[in-house]
Order: sequence, then C-alpha cells, then structure tokens
Amino acid sequence: MRRSMIFALALSAAAFSQQVSAHAHLKNQYPAANASVEASPQALTLTFSEDIEPAFSGVEVTAGSQVVPLAKAERAPKQHNQLIVPLAKPLTSGQYQVSWHVLSVDGHKTKGNYTFSVK
Repeated sequence: MRRSMIFALALSAAAFSQQVSAHAHLKNQYPAANASVEASPQALTLTFSEDIEPAFSGVEVTAGSQVVPLAKAERAPKQHNQLIVPLAKPLTSGQYQVSWHVLSVDGHKTKGNYTFSVK
C-alpha cells in the first residue's frame, strides 16, 4: 500500500512538472526589453521556450495611446519557436510597449509585455 502511494505521488509530481514547463515563455526579444536602440528596427523578433502556433499568436505595439501599424506576424521558417513581426513603417523616437500572446503547439496560452525605446 505504501509503495503504491509513493508511486502515485511521484507520478503526479512528474506529470505536473511537465505541464508547468510546457508553456511557451518568452526567452528573448529584439529589441531587448528596456533597451534603447539608435534606429528603428525593421521587425520585432520574439523567441519562446517552446514552438508556437502563429495563427493563434499575435503582437501589438503601442506608443502612448497610439497603436503602431504592423505587418502580419509570422513564425520563423526554420525556428518554430520564433515570431517575426515586421513593422509597417519605421518607428520614430520614443518609448514603445510590446504586448504579445502566443499559443504553444501543445495548446497552452501565454502572454506578456515589455518596453523598449528608439533614440
């Protein structure tokens, strides 16, 4: 009885730890969070810890209350955990907030935001 209980607890812990690590967390981004870049980037690049589903993922960039026009976000062709977001036009100097949401290929949703500025 005691062995079966220990086995069940171990199995539960293993299943839970796999679920926690399965979410697509933002690993790095360009421009980097809190960075101040000299010139407008041509695109934003967000790299996640897991592969993502681009059809159910997205990014919004704002400068104050203004929404920045973006081209369609796409998953990088050879790196399925990376989302590329081309800018429709160059960014002017100022601070920008990036809000993102993604769906990982295993069905988990995550979201977040960060800021950067252009000099």
